[in-house]
Parts: sequence; structure tokens; C-alpha cells
Amino acid sequence: MSSTTKRGKPRIHIWLWIAQGLLAALFLFTGGSKLATPATVLAQQSHLSGAFMKFIGVCEVLGALGLVLPGVTHIRPGLTPLAAALLVIIMIGATVSTAILLPSLLPLPFVVLLLTAFVAYGRWRLAPLEGGAVTGASVAR
Repeated sequence: MSSTTKRGKPRIHIWLWIAQGLLAALFLFTGGSKLATPATVLAQQSHLSGAFMKFIGVCEVLGALGLVLPGVTHIRPGLTPLAAALLVIIMIGATVSTAILLPSLLPLPFVVLLLTAFVAYGRWRLAPLEGGAVTGASVAR
């Protein structure tokens, strides 16, 4: 293994943790605000139903927790790329919705989509979180 590879791995971990922290804060805020807002108000603010917006809020809060808790607790770290991948699906919907309704605001959800995809791919392939991985020995127990 070359010295650049040894140094590159910790660097990508740092960038991924920064992205995970920022995204977790963003999704915790947006999901929490959807949960705190009455469904009738959410329905008036969106072309989607209030109940669906509440569901998206729950998904965002759970996704935010999934971005950071598995890595911090070292319990089920494989859930981090899964949480990020599921948040990518939410952000695809948000990007398409924004493109249709408010095209001038399109860069915001698109950047969040790209950052979330970076975390999903990064934690899946580039720099997976260690600890709690399922191995043959742990399955046999």
C-alpha cells in the first residue's frame, strides 16, 4: 500500500464525517419542522398531502439519526450507507418537485442530493465504517 493511499483513507473519512454531520443537522431540522407543523398547514404549503409530508418528516429524522448514530456507537455501521441511500430517494423527489414548482431554487436540493449520494457511496465503498460488521464468525454465534 502506498503512502498516499494510507493518507487518503483517513482524509476521506474526515470529509465523509463532515458531510454526515451537515446532512444530519439539515435533515433533523427539516424533518423536525415538518413534524412540528400541523398537517393542514403542510398541505397548504405543498402540492402533497399533509399526511405524506409528515411521513417524509419522520423519514428525514430517522435518516438523520442513521447518518451519525451507527458510526458514533459502532452498532450496525452498515445502516449509515443505507440511511444515506434512502435519503437520496427523498432528495430525488425533492429535486424533481422543486424543478417543477420553483425552478429558481433547484440548486439547493440538487446539492443536498449530491452530498447525500457522496455519503451513501463513500460509506458503502470508499471508506466503510468499522465495527459491528456481520462476519461468518458473528453469524455463527
